[in-house]
Amino acid sequence: MAEGKIAEKDFERIMKALANRRRLAILRLLKRGDGRKGGEASVGDIAEEIRLSFKATSKHLGILSAADIVDREQRSLQMFYRLSPDLPVPARAVISLL
Repeated sequence: MAEGKIAEKDFERIMKALANRRRLAILRLLKRGDGRKGGEASVGDIAEEIRLSFKATSKHLGILSAADIVDREQRSLQMFYRLSPDLPVPARAVISLL
């Protein structure tokens, strides 16, 4: 595989993860950040902001995490998410448009 190229299966997984308005809203929120939290947010904060249930938000974040688009970190009882510093190229391109 040449540098900068990704396998078709990986490309498909990334594009499927991005092809959902709720997940795009999550990415927009994480991209925006608020200065205070440095572009990261808990599942509960994300759910409240995009007006979705905790369970549904958690499922969407799991899909984004499986596609290496977001990173997660557990702190005590809460899970925090942020955009991955090593975003796949297709994800970086889409997020730049948000």
